[in-house]
Amino acid sequence: MSDTIRSAYNPDVLTCLANLSNDEVFTPPQVVNRMLDMLPERLFRDPATTFLDPACKSGVFLREIAKRLIQGLENEIPDLQERVDHIFKNQLFGIAITEMTSILSRRSVYYSKYPNSKHSVVEFDNAEGNIKFKKTLHTWLEGKCTFCNASQTEYDRDVSLESHAYEFIHVVDFEEAKNMKFDVIISNPPYQLSDGGNNASAIPIYNKFVEQAKKLNPRYLTMIVPSRWFSGGRGLNDFRNDMLSDKRIRVINDYFDSNECFPGIDLSGGVCIFLWDRDNEGDCRVSSSINGETTVMNRPLREDGQQVFLRFNEAISIVRKVKEKGEGSFAELVSTQRPYGLRTYVQGTEKTETNDVRLYSNRNVRKEEGYISLDQIPLNTESISKWKVFISRVYGERGSFPYLVLGKPFIGEPKSCCTETFLLIGPFTSEQECLNVISYINTRFFRFLALQHKSTQDAPRRVYSLIPTQDFSKPWTDEELYAKYEINKEEIDFIERMIRVVEVSGSESTGRE
Repeated sequence: MSDTIRSAYNPDVLTCLANLSNDEVFTPPQVVNRMLDMLPERLFRDPATTFLDPACKSGVFLREIAKRLIQGLENEIPDLQERVDHIFKNQLFGIAITEMTSILSRRSVYYSKYPNSKHSVVEFDNAEGNIKFKKTLHTWLEGKCTFCNASQTEYDRDVSLESHAYEFIHVVDFEEAKNMKFDVIISNPPYQLSDGGNNASAIPIYNKFVEQAKKLNPRYLTMIVPSRWFSGGRGLNDFRNDMLSDKRIRVINDYFDSNECFPGIDLSGGVCIFLWDRDNEGDCRVSSSINGETTVMNRPLREDGQQVFLRFNEAISIVRKVKEKGEGSFAELVSTQRPYGLRTYVQGTEKTETNDVRLYSNRNVRKEEGYISLDQIPLNTESISKWKVFISRVYGERGSFPYLVLGKPFIGEPKSCCTETFLLIGPFTSEQECLNVISYINTRFFRFLALQHKSTQDAPRRVYSLIPTQDFSKPWTDEELYAKYEINKEEIDFIERMIRVVEVSGSESTGRE
């Protein structure tokens, strides 16, 4: 049995699984061990320590914990088989997310999909062992699940199909689990579910796993989740506020490029690993990995009342210098989504006497012109006759920095409007004032501050909230802005490593064709 136990773990299998592309991302063993390294080593030498993975997929978390416990408890329980029996029966627990992953996890952890069989490294008296799967159903109310907001049209399925109603977040509470008082909850939970909206839109659910885990009040909680909660994400405002206010979050390891954790899988905004320590409050150790380089800084999660988490350590001093000036926010000049009430699919037609308001849409910004009549515009009609600036609501890049962060702004002349493809900035009194605003938007300084609030391709009004407004009777350059805010050489170097120069041609300098 000793040889069987020692050979029961094959990381190559799980490394292969980790490369599968799915919303329910499999976790590579090396990432699991990064997470386990954040925990006190004494936990793996204590035969009373209990561990729970509430979202088992491959079983890799429980498997890697078992390996550490088998080594750590060698002196406490010298007999190998007795030690293994104790670990698997009394210390390791899991809740699988689907029937398939329950079988996969048992096969990975117990070396048999039936832990009551002779092939299992430890013999249970049931076919599940301590890795459970219970078919759970959504609770529908007005077309949405009351627990996870999944769409009834998407997930009200035949009983033979997976409902993705994950047990851990679809019960009122876990009395049995609460009585067990797990010392460590560790997981890579599912990230999102379709909400039945257009273009396969989805709503995050990883936050619900974090919230439910906190309710069980473990000594330690560590999960790997998308980093987009730092500053965005649908329905994450309360979750973000709770996380940023929680001084028990003592470690955040942030990876701007998700490939550093999940090779071959592109998760917009990157991923982060956090450690929540129930009995210890204080500043957070923030490790930020960008372009293969890592910086570490101990700091509060919430920077002077900010509503978002500033993910780049090098940005903290720059943001503080800007804030010290006490200037107004550029966001006050930026419209909310759908500035004129016009959806993306609205397109202009030929110009006529009554159809004479230039419409900027996703089809005709710099190609064919399109026009719309004033009575077809439901909102913000007072700005139509004025000068303004338009900028794309969505702009995304991949790969290594430097980024542009935002799309290129352009002038909206009098008698013009836009669809929700763009945001409205202004209005302003003259074309020259618009040109001065565009000069500011095109600076690296401006786009760097926008990056601090931008975690995905989406760039709504809040992305501009850290950016100070300026005197737009004149144009602006980076050199002037660096001098005004006393940005030192080290800070300038960081800004310019992160943000590339906006290339401006003759026509683009005016925003006109």
